[in-house]
Amino acid sequence: MSEKLDIITIGESLIELSSSKSLAYSQTLDKYYGGDTLCTAIAAQRLGSKTGYITRVGNDPFREYLLDCWQSEGLDISQVKLIDGFNGVYFIGHPEFGDKEFVYYRKKTAATKLSVDDISPEYILSADIIYATGVTQSLSLSAKEAVKKAFEIANEHNMLTAYDVNFDCRLWSVDDAKDALEEIGGFVQILFLSLEHDVTKLFEMDSPDKCIKYFWDKGIKTVVVKSAKDNGYFVGFEGDISFTKFFTDNIVDSTSSGDAFNGAFLHGINSGMTPFEAAKLASIDAGLQCQGMGAIKSTPYKEQVYSAYYGA
Repeated sequence: MSEKLDIITIGESLIELSSSKSLAYSQTLDKYYGGDTLCTAIAAQRLGSKTGYITRVGNDPFREYLLDCWQSEGLDISQVKLIDGFNGVYFIGHPEFGDKEFVYYRKKTAATKLSVDDISPEYILSADIIYATGVTQSLSLSAKEAVKKAFEIANEHNMLTAYDVNFDCRLWSVDDAKDALEEIGGFVQILFLSLEHDVTKLFEMDSPDKCIKYFWDKGIKTVVVKSAKDNGYFVGFEGDISFTKFFTDNIVDSTSSGDAFNGAFLHGINSGMTPFEAAKLASIDAGLQCQGMGAIKSTPYKEQVYSAYYGA
């Protein structure tokens, strides 16, 4: 029987190469790693949850770096498969003037080979929460089928399932993203959305309240809408909608701050918090994370986050 876990996430890992300058003029790049569901897993792990990760890693020169880093975090990687192939990579630059630069290469990587064969029912049932994103589904048809199988297993056994649409027009079309959500929507109990990237583009709404009620009507119990316009998070649960402000305006690098929020939120839920309490904790976690550089490198630890939570 698998070790008892709190949260399992499914997705891709990528090598992160970043610079505090424009990529055009940087002489060196800092190496770390990222990936949206991996960021969520690490955020929860650093708060004290026991998390597991399902992915495929390419047998390239980065493999040992990735596996060693995850083991040092305490992440359960018993379901990570090493295969022939290569791992995805993304580059982040921060020009003195202008928008953040973001370039990635992720086609035909090892993670795109994710399939239903990677989903062990025994492993899924060893956790309390199963989490995936639209980014995971966009990797390939076989990855999309893997997410569906995991959510079906969880649903059959009344487990919590959480999903972030995380729409990116560079990955797939609006119609494909909507179809992917529709395919598993009946299994989702916690839904994360971005007002600007998901709600507006996919569902042509501009009201967080309207969006939350729309998904309530579809049977999703907890809906979180992240809104840059409103500088905070709207959380809908059991007929109530609450608003939590962003923890900080001091943003150095917002890469994956939403993923850090999700990990802290799921940690809070699984620790017995209400969704509204979990949102407060998650706002702090995301706020601290975006004050440093990198997706996971700057993700905070338990003592720092809880100190701010109880001191607020």
